[in-house]
Amino acid sequence: MTTTLDQDGLQARRRVLGDEYVNQAITGLDTFNIEFQQLVTEYCWGKIWTRSTLDDRQRSLINLSMIAALNRADEFKTHVRGALRNGCTIEEIRDTLLQVAVYCGIPAGVEAFRLARQVLDTEGVTPSANSASEETK
Repeated sequence: MTTTLDQDGLQARRRVLGDEYVNQAITGLDTFNIEFQQLVTEYCWGKIWTRSTLDDRQRSLINLSMIAALNRADEFKTHVRGALRNGCTIEEIRDTLLQVAVYCGIPAGVEAFRLARQVLDTEGVTPSANSASEETK
């Protein structure tokens, strides 16, 4: 039986990560990982991402910070894509990663910027040269 948490979680997960990503996760279900995927969908997505105090953009930026600090490359790239889907600007992502570099260490920042650039390149998102030079004045 499908629970409301499961249904709401699946909807939130699709909204943030996209159908392709979620369909791939669901296609890979087996007796080994099905309970883990249910846990993620119901509690991470159904219980937390459906709360209304923070919006999806804020949650995405928070996730980028935490996942960068934990050095989880695949999840980080997934959530950079999610942040873009949630309407986070390149400037917001950049400033979040600068915060990571200061509070989690330059190596964490270096890796986060490198991984984010890979996603931006793959998604065809090009940062403006003007916005960077204007902010350093």
